[in-house]
Amino acid sequence: AEADWQRYQHLAQWQAASVQRMEQARATRIQANAVQRAADAELARQRARQAVLAQQGRQLEAELQQRLADLEQARAEADLARSALADTEIRAPFDGMVGQRKVRQQQYVTPGLPLLAVVPVAEAYVVANFKETQLAHMRPGQAVTLEVDTFGQHWRGTVDSVSPGSGAVFALLPPDNATGNFTKIVQRFPVRIHLEPTSDDTQRLLPGMSVIATVDTRHER
Repeated sequence: AEADWQRYQHLAQWQAASVQRMEQARATRIQANAVQRAADAELARQRARQAVLAQQGRQLEAELQQRLADLEQARAEADLARSALADTEIRAPFDGMVGQRKVRQQQYVTPGLPLLAVVPVAEAYVVANFKETQLAHMRPGQAVTLEVDTFGQHWRGTVDSVSPGSGAVFALLPPDNATGNFTKIVQRFPVRIHLEPTSDDTQRLLPGMSVIATVDTRHER
């Protein structure tokens, strides 16, 4: 449009083109310039909108990172809450009956404070203190018959292990014979006896009960 207007302007000066044709080229030029200015304005508006959208995108990305950080913090708080909730429960490493309870409701407890005693009734065993003169033919795995004073009935068991030392050796204050004043006393060795499983309706042995243990050593003999 600019080139046509320039050409028709020169032609009009030389009377080679009509004034009407020159005015038409001029109007076309003005219209084209207006369209160009409108396009430039629209381009500037779109560029400004692009900048605004880019700024909004950066803000949204920052908000997304903040939300992700909040999510990680919430997950960490949830883990801490689950850990704190787990700390409100104290689980025993085995099944048993509670005895000697020292803690009461609404009482604060601290780490290391004994709360109660759990007796593994289902895993009870017998410690029989045999004389050292009775251990010559005693071996693990031998059958044992147990007579319990409380119930007046018999249990079956097997020898589990024999202590590597007498009860006096492992006492809190073991005897010392450094003076040479020695009186021979028959020592007793703890022998652990494993009980055979019984039916559920059978009375269970409890810690502290007195039993008479008879070990069958005929095979070794």
